[in-house]
Amino acid sequence: MATSTRSAPDPSERRPRPPDPEGSLGTPLLILNLKAYPESVGPGALRLGKLLQRLGERRGVPTALAASAPDLGTLARLLTIPVLAQHADDAPPGPRTGWMVPSALGAAGVRGSLLGHSEHPLSDRELPGVVRRLKASGLASVICAGEDRQAILRARQCHPDYLAVEPPELIGGHVSVSAARPEIISRAVRGIRRASRKTRVLCGAGIHNGEDVRRALELGAEGVLLASAVTLSPTPERVLRELLAGFPRR
Repeated sequence: MATSTRSAPDPSERRPRPPDPEGSLGTPLLILNLKAYPESVGPGALRLGKLLQRLGERRGVPTALAASAPDLGTLARLLTIPVLAQHADDAPPGPRTGWMVPSALGAAGVRGSLLGHSEHPLSDRELPGVVRRLKASGLASVICAGEDRQAILRARQCHPDYLAVEPPELIGGHVSVSAARPEIISRAVRGIRRASRKTRVLCGAGIHNGEDVRRALELGAEGVLLASAVTLSPTPERVLRELLAGFPRR
């Protein structure tokens, strides 16, 4: 009679860290948004995730990876750094074909989600419900905003864990918001701290090197959100090393 045996655990699979009830991913934080470039999905997503994990741990900088939906489960299983969705919906579990249900993200090992990115916008009416569902599942919320006034409004309405200020005209460009429009970051930091004491401000759009990171932190940001500077670079390791060098060493 045939007998069944338990297969040994795959040593290549890492157990993801459990969700943080406070929604914290660490500070000062570097979030890499992979978007959905051919270079940053499937095997490319795992390659960049492992690189970010190794270099971030070596430098002592908290990092997180925002990935395309098809890659989330694999990345959450194989990486120890937080893996984030790029979008989530205000939807409960159930008959929700095609929806990004927060509780389902948590079940897949995901640690949080970007929300309201300019490439996948959510209205100010929609955002509070999504943040509540993420919090209920112990997941971090990272809201994106284009200007300081919008950022302050979203902080007051939603009280997210993180709020990334990203002027749309600078996204994917070669000039960072911390260099081109530093007053946006300064005003956002002051206003968000008054509106939502626990929300941490991230600087996004055009972050390309360590000097951009240092300038953002000097303006009061508690981390950066970046994408194409790394994902489209022919030398992503060199770029990540330079970016991480802008953070204080721990």
